[in-house]
Amino acid sequence: MIEDFDEVTQKTLCELEKTQRDFWNISRQTAEFLYNTIVNEGFVSGIEVGTSNGYSGIWLGKAFKSNGGVLNTIEFYEKRYSIAQANFEKCNVADVITIRPGEAIEVLKALPEDLKFDFAFVDANKRESIDYFNLINPHLKVGGIYTCDNVLSHKEKVQTYIDAINAHPEYRHTILDLPAGLSYARKIK
Repeated sequence: MIEDFDEVTQKTLCELEKTQRDFWNISRQTAEFLYNTIVNEGFVSGIEVGTSNGYSGIWLGKAFKSNGGVLNTIEFYEKRYSIAQANFEKCNVADVITIRPGEAIEVLKALPEDLKFDFAFVDANKRESIDYFNLINPHLKVGGIYTCDNVLSHKEKVQTYIDAINAHPEYRHTILDLPAGLSYARKIK
């Protein structure tokens, strides 16, 4: 998988993996799963909540770029989105990624009503997971995929979200046994 990327991207991703604990990055296994989902589904528009240092954004950006698509990513901490922007440029995905700085809830509330996504990945403040879902849902296309990381490692903090998406009539949801646990839901109507 990573072998398909250019040498600079491979090296950057390996370096970022060494800082996983400092920047709360997703695992490589989860990154590869998300990458394959986007590529295989042919998705062309995505949103990520929680950019951090750009590790997951590089994977998502590479997937969207291969499909001719784009990624919007949200990060509150200026230092982190500056690091992420440099990593996106280094890995040749900056042209398909728009970083939206600010508090995720406020950024999501300000999204244009007609902005639609076919893929969403949430890896930010776990207690706000339900708010992110409620704000992204109107923007997610039918047939799109909504994912949220850390649903096993932070189960108590995301339980309200899990209960809501399990009961939501527009979604089919499961929790994948990837490191930290990944909530994976398809919007069916």
